[in-house]
Amino acid sequence: MRKPGAQLIALTALTAILTTTAPAPAAARQTDIPKLTDERGRVLTLRGWNVEDKNHRGASALSDITERHFRDLAARGFNTARLLVFWDDLEPRRGHYSERYLAKIERVLDWAHTHRVRVVIDAHQDVFGPAFGSHRGIPEWATRTDGLPYRPHPDDWFAEYFEPAVQAAFEHLYEDADLRRAQARMWRVLAGRLAHHPAVLGYDLINEPMGRLRPGEDLPSAARRIEAEQITPMYNRIAAAIRQVDRRHWLFVEPTPIVGEGVPTGLGRVADPKIVYAPHFYNAAMEAGRDYDPAAQWIENYEAAVTRYPREQRVPVVVGEWGPLNNTLPNMGRFYDDALASLARYTSGWAGYTWCYGGGYCALDAEGRFRTNKERTARPYAPTVAGTVTTESYEPVAPVYRLTYLPHRPGTTELSLPPAPRGWHIAVTGPADTRTRDIPPGERGTVRVHGVPRGGAPVFVVVTAGREAE
Repeated sequence: MRKPGAQLIALTALTAILTTTAPAPAAARQTDIPKLTDERGRVLTLRGWNVEDKNHRGASALSDITERHFRDLAARGFNTARLLVFWDDLEPRRGHYSERYLAKIERVLDWAHTHRVRVVIDAHQDVFGPAFGSHRGIPEWATRTDGLPYRPHPDDWFAEYFEPAVQAAFEHLYEDADLRRAQARMWRVLAGRLAHHPAVLGYDLINEPMGRLRPGEDLPSAARRIEAEQITPMYNRIAAAIRQVDRRHWLFVEPTPIVGEGVPTGLGRVADPKIVYAPHFYNAAMEAGRDYDPAAQWIENYEAAVTRYPREQRVPVVVGEWGPLNNTLPNMGRFYDDALASLARYTSGWAGYTWCYGGGYCALDAEGRFRTNKERTARPYAPTVAGTVTTESYEPVAPVYRLTYLPHRPGTTELSLPPAPRGWHIAVTGPADTRTRDIPPGERGTVRVHGVPRGGAPVFVVVTAGREAE
């Protein structure tokens, strides 16, 4: 999401208010938020990026995405992709689903599986869909505007969410019985087709949902009402539809984008045992081109607000999008380090925006090299832990990664180590061992630690830079 312009004054003013009122969270890992787990009960950590093609549709849909995306993701130690798919491509005419589009999605998933990248299927929308210019998402046949006006904002597309016609379209999607059924049917088709693909981790039910503001209603109040009264029932409908064809995969639910300004969500309970809270992590001022200001405490206030829902509902958190447009400003190195430290405290992972080759939000330049400061996202972590994590930390200056966990049963914990100039040295103590002690310079490392329970004794893992760092 990119949101400079018309709404920036209101949003940044809201940020200023919240900065003075919201308490900063503790620096320790927030253990009262559940972690994502796999079918064997191992704790999962997702680190990855969004993969998208917003430029092509119809016969050319997804043509910007190649196997290179997943090969390069894996080569830098990432294990997750959030794949953008569009309802308008899947069902261009009501009741007619594109077999060609489904086959293209499966081809992308095949590439991901080849390179051991797990995929979250994201039903993406920007400004509702193609009824409003070049945007993607909900098909034109499912767009109802009540004849209300719509004016494009070429320099500030997020402002288009506040156009009367767009707000009416969201209202109809939430309230019209036939559109509710159509959305549920679309998800049954999509999930039914992909349920058995080994690359699929879960489904993000809709990207950055919005709604209609009532007269005199401020933005935070509107967001909480829409989330509670319209988005929560929508998620329950979609969840019920997906479970008719797929009972295995995780369901990712998002609040409105207003959560980015430190506003706790109004979402209610989604009645499914495998729900993941998937907020986005954007700041309006930074999206408008301003530098990161540590003194403003935006990250601290965001963390305090965004952790309320997963605590109350007892669900894990995965941030579905994050990363500033201009990552070369003086404080952006500090931003990445602060943001990654915060995300490690309470999430089960994240997907940066976006894995592409070029300028703008792209993680890589045209030659496939990390763009300024984005290399900071490639750091050691544990994609799977066979036990309960008690401490986990990374010190980027040293660098040193530490993991402590309590094994509950014999099992394998996996470490992912990105390519590093000096390579890595791995030390394991406690009731566990590994065959891999060193990763050569410039190589990506996958390290498996085999642990067994022994009287409640913890396993200690320390990863340092090269042998001389022992």
